[in-house]
Amino acid sequence: MNCPRVLLADDHQIIIDGLCSLLRDQVQLVGTVRDGRALLDAARELHPDLVITDISMPLLNGLDAVKQLRKQPLPPRCIVLTMHPDTHLAAEAFRAGAAGYLLKHSAGDELIQAIQEVMAGRAYLTPLIARDLIALLIEARNEPRGEGERITPRQREVLQLVVEGKTMKEVAHILKISTRTAETHKYDMMSQLGIETTAGLIQYGIKIGIVSLSAG
Repeated sequence: MNCPRVLLADDHQIIIDGLCSLLRDQVQLVGTVRDGRALLDAARELHPDLVITDISMPLLNGLDAVKQLRKQPLPPRCIVLTMHPDTHLAAEAFRAGAAGYLLKHSAGDELIQAIQEVMAGRAYLTPLIARDLIALLIEARNEPRGEGERITPRQREVLQLVVEGKTMKEVAHILKISTRTAETHKYDMMSQLGIETTAGLIQYGIKIGIVSLSAG
């Protein structure tokens, strides 16, 4: 395959180091980042052909980062590399615009295969969860939309930062909005969801997987 320009995103340095070692002779590594917002900034600056991203990252999770990356004028292809063998997360990743989904305990050769498939314009799903995902998609055809789709993309961003313990002033600074606007997003979201306390909002964020209690 042609040598794609690849940007790596994972909040664990040991994973970044391992991926760099694995891919050094396979791709052109243009950068590494440790959180979802740094991923968006780096992608705008470096214009990679391919992004390989974790899901559970600080400030902005990988799935919402992929959604934003896919809205760029010349979006990079995206592969999600995660520890979660969760078919719901895999389905959400593809809906977000990812072209590949595989697990961190997959063999290194599988990641290289996924890169080849995705760069050839095809999708890649690890065989480890393929059968379960197909079953899930068949069952979900007539189901109502998922919990995470009840709120807007901006509300999801606010929610992740609230779950991570950020104050409204910090949320506003990160999202480059006023504190009043950040608070409006938060309380509109609570009203829509019928949630009365910040603690309840945090529980909701964990429930829908906006962040993970474990790394991945």
